Amino acid sequence: MKKTLILYSLILFAFPNIIHSQDDNRKALEKVFKDWREFERPPLLNGAPDYTIDTFNSRMPEFRKLREKLNEIDKSELDTESKVDWTLIWAEMNGFEFNFRVLKPWERDPAYYKSVWMNRSDVPAHEGPTHHMVIETWQFSFPLSEIQSLKLISQLSIIPSLNQQAKNNLIGNARDLWIAGIRDINQQIDDLESILNYPGVSDNNKLVSTINDAINSTKSFSNWLNSESIKKDGPSGIGKENYTWYQNNVHLVPLSWSDEVMLLKRELARAWASLKLEEHKNRNLPKLTPASSPEEYNILTSEASRDLIDFLKKEDIIEVKDFYKKALDVHLGSYIPEEKRNFFWITAHLDPKPLFSHFFHWFELAEMDENPNKNFIRKEPVLYNIFDSRNEGVATAVEEMFMQAGLYENNPRSKEIVYILIAQRAARGLGSLYAHANIMTMEEAGKIHSEYTPRGWMKTEKELLIFEQHLYLRQPGYGTSYITGKYLFENALAEYSRLNESDKSSDLKNFFNQLVSLGNIPMTLFHWQLNKDWTILEDIVPGLY
Repeated sequence: MKKTLILYSLILFAFPNIIHSQDDNRKALEKVFKDWREFERPPLLNGAPDYTIDTFNSRMPEFRKLREKLNEIDKSELDTESKVDWTLIWAEMNGFEFNFRVLKPWERDPAYYKSVWMNRSDVPAHEGPTHHMVIETWQFSFPLSEIQSLKLISQLSIIPSLNQQAKNNLIGNARDLWIAGIRDINQQIDDLESILNYPGVSDNNKLVSTINDAINSTKSFSNWLNSESIKKDGPSGIGKENYTWYQNNVHLVPLSWSDEVMLLKRELARAWASLKLEEHKNRNLPKLTPASSPEEYNILTSEASRDLIDFLKKEDIIEVKDFYKKALDVHLGSYIPEEKRNFFWITAHLDPKPLFSHFFHWFELAEMDENPNKNFIRKEPVLYNIFDSRNEGVATAVEEMFMQAGLYENNPRSKEIVYILIAQRAARGLGSLYAHANIMTMEEAGKIHSEYTPRGWMKTEKELLIFEQHLYLRQPGYGTSYITGKYLFENALAEYSRLNESDKSSDLKNFFNQLVSLGNIPMTLFHWQLNKDWTILEDIVPGLY
């Protein structure tokens, strides 16, 4: 210990300016981040976030000053972690600028004004553009305490004001976004009406009155959207050039629109071909039989949850925390009659483990809840869905990785489900690319999604198809992130393996530990920090470092 202190003192004496400079630049970076995040939340107009064009225009000079402050930081004096954080802030600011310049959800996307969310998302923040004061009803416990009641009333009271503002802001001509968005607004009516039946609500006159005001306002908004819909005839996609710029400069995905088309076509073909080979290998085995009752389903999912956790522990693939099983068990689902099952629940009633592997999501969210990242900049979710390649890519990748590691050796037929899942992700992402290029309408993109998913499993329940294609049209790059993120994740693992081939301590478990510890940052930034190589970004942001 004494020798260590002496050594540190010598370093401090020899290089005081370097140490102080790094520290000062880190503080400056955190200050810019704090100021940026405070700025990113808009001012209020009649109690609701202000998305009027005049307010946006008046705030742009302040935004440009924030960008200048970020650019003034001497990146050469930052360590790798701080350089990654600098780039993350840079990407978020690009997201703000892109929203202002191109995406404009407050003008083009009626679903942007959906306020009530009944369930937690399985990623760090809600998928797709959302306004800044959404109401997370799943965070409330009914019957409500007095404090919770006042909080919910306060949150719900913004809905009429926001809906009224939306009628003035929504001047866009994106037909598919407009038509599909009405569905989201109508869902809010149903959700609000369901809250009226929650325990204790009927006894709270003020809460009931506030909910009814929100219902009436949302009905009026829906009616207005329907009446305006006949005027809408424009495209909803952002175009190839904008799509590529957005992926490169906001989500930090080093692929163009054309690159993604090629990658998703390749993955779609690989999944179909692998499925056929697996089916051939299993041709003499009995087919999987779906659960046919609630009792059978509960037994099936309980065993699947236990088997998955036990497998991960036994094979030492990841560090399984005590809270992982609890996080998974909350999301096992329930029995659904065959005629009502959508794609994912078809798979879950045959063997839930492929879907539960994708529920790696819930392990990651439990980590955020139980072990918040110590890095101030990475503690909260990144903005503008920049996490998509990281969270959706990893969740998709581990479905196949766990299979390759031996998860289904006692049940080979389940391997077929894994390839069907990959094919579905590739097909829906491919459709979304054509929709953003305005080569196809949302409905036509949905046909790619449906027709290229094996066994007709995307033809059983139309709501999922509409939900997914609508989301991917609203949020560029989200539909492809499952496959592009999987590719980037595998690329990071490949380079990590190459660099550490002779180091037995740098195994798969250590790789996953690094994945958790570095936080929910874009996959390219994870690759950079893990492998000490930023050149993965060199082609898309030349001269950044």
